[in-house]
Amino acid sequence: MNEIARNILQNMRIEYPPGTRVELIKMADSHAPEEGTRGTVCDVDDIGSILVHWDDGTELNLLMDVDQFKKIDE
Repeated sequence: MNEIARNILQNMRIEYPPGTRVELIKMADSHAPEEGTRGTVCDVDDIGSILVHWDDGTELNLLMDVDQFKKIDE
């Protein structure tokens, strides 16, 4: 892994630590939760996917450059 990739992953893990709440705006996946569904970040994996446990009981990763979502404060 190059230095740029390490920096990006490190920044993502700082920005989205476990417990961060997110709200889905739009996801490019046929199995995606409904828009507006909220979830809790579990981790950022080594390829930069944000692992989320959605409030509807599903678990589907967010992809930074593909999916649209926002951090929320509760």
